[in-house]
Amino acid sequence: MMKTCVLPRFLPCAALLALAAPALADPLSGEEFGAYATGKTLTFAEDGQPYGAEQYLPGNRVRWAFDQDTCKEGFWYEKESNICFVYEDGTEPQCWQFFVESDKLKAVFQGDSGTELYEAWTSDGPLACMGPQVGV
Repeated sequence: MMKTCVLPRFLPCAALLALAAPALADPLSGEEFGAYATGKTLTFAEDGQPYGAEQYLPGNRVRWAFDQDTCKEGFWYEKESNICFVYEDGTEPQCWQFFVESDKLKAVFQGDSGTELYEAWTSDGPLACMGPQVGV
């Protein structure tokens, strides 16, 4: 059975739906992002699968590793409504927008892929880095 929307003629149903829809949150500013992340190591997931982890150090410095990969040192900066990351490997800046949803970070890549990552775990400890010369 289809539900109908009955409202006075001056208020169309579409207007009511627009009013009921939650407003999109603004992305975190650099200051807000720094306050949230600095001193933490955050592990991110995509579609429920581990993606990588990043340790947020003082002075906008970071240490990143894809899942089970060697760590890369870098830094972040704010550019417009994005938080951009530059790493020691010389790749182009990677820019993301960060949002807080249910007290955790959501990161949306600002590029063709549109990758969305979610904070899965948080630690106050350092990122466990694999090194290129680790082993026997």
